[in-house]
Amino acid sequence: MDQRLTIIGLGVKDLVSSTKFYEEKFGWAKLPSSTESITFIQLNGILLSLYPEDKLAEDAEVSPEGIGFKKFTLAYNCRSKEDVDKTIANLRSKDVKIVKEPQEVFWGGYSSYIADPDDNLWEIAFNPFLEMDDTGNVT
Repeated sequence: MDQRLTIIGLGVKDLVSSTKFYEEKFGWAKLPSSTESITFIQLNGILLSLYPEDKLAEDAEVSPEGIGFKKFTLAYNCRSKEDVDKTIANLRSKDVKIVKEPQEVFWGGYSSYIADPDDNLWEIAFNPFLEMDDTGNVT
């Protein structure tokens, strides 16, 4: 198996609301291949898909029930601590739920967490040990 990730699929309660969140709060655009049933957003090298959680559970043949911490996070890395602060200030001005305020963290970086409408956690971070190219790909 090749070492790669192609799509991050998030099960969402309300597809319209979640799509609107990523478009309006993050400023991301959905792809023309999106439909009334699924939203695709092109990220750098991978896709983010939003799909109704009950349909996603049905497709995976698992129970749609689930509570509490989902045991994963998504990360958006910034190029500096100041960029983290600016990103969080921008998201706060758009009424995005800030779960953890920006702060120095034990591993030597600077990190904050926000939540989308389905409480998927996004870490907004500066990692001084992570090199990124001009398009934000990890090198």
